Amino acid sequence: MQNRPHTYLFFIQYLGLRYAGWQRQKGVKTIQGALERGLRYVLGHEDFNILGASRTDSGVSCREGAFELFLKEALEIPDLVPRLNENLPSDIRIIRMQPIPSDFNIIQDVVSKSYSYSFLFGVKPDPIRYPVAAFFPGLPDVELMQKGAKLFVGEHDFKRFCSIDKVTDNYCREIFSADLCLEEPIPAEGEALRKVVFQVSGKGFLRYQVRIMAGALADLGLGILSFSDFEDAMQTPEGKPIAIAAPACGLVLEQVRFVL
Repeated sequence: MQNRPHTYLFFIQYLGLRYAGWQRQKGVKTIQGALERGLRYVLGHEDFNILGASRTDSGVSCREGAFELFLKEALEIPDLVPRLNENLPSDIRIIRMQPIPSDFNIIQDVVSKSYSYSFLFGVKPDPIRYPVAAFFPGLPDVELMQKGAKLFVGEHDFKRFCSIDKVTDNYCREIFSADLCLEEPIPAEGEALRKVVFQVSGKGFLRYQVRIMAGALADLGLGILSFSDFEDAMQTPEGKPIAIAAPACGLVLEQVRFVL
């Protein structure tokens, strides 16, 4: 932003369960809104702009995301990060910040984005112990889920794995990696509770893409979808989405990497 030539990159983490997503919205709590309030207090003015690297949806959490701060004057607050953290809600934390060149573009200079999605299968879990995970009744075929996840790797048309966008007709995205990790069975009320984590990385993702990928994997593992249906959705992009989006509470933006 040319009228605010001093730019800074902030790395941030947050628990998104009580927020209506990243983007500022009137009348509801958002991550951007909380950050702007904290910055206004610490900076002592509101002559700034911020731009996020990823606009997470309502209920989605973040382990290491980023936003860019644009200012007219250079920062002269050496303890800005701790002071800002003191004035943010307890579920939002600034990890670190650094000055960056004015030609840095927080959207175009992304190298990769990594997400995780945590499933809990089996009996209903303790919600206090597992706030960032989504519950699915039944025990899945994890090997079949892993087989399905491997189909995501590479460049594909993900039209049946996202929310249809009326603005664009380009649904091709490149997935660098897609894996499933099965944690040890957890005793719960005398029955097994299993935690399965889907990890996926790519250059960028379509709206609801990771959550619909996760929903499709859950349906595959639980026998709601056949593997041939799953393969067909990858090979034949025309048609309705293969699954509904898995609940937002299981999704975490793990990391955003940049060309710096």
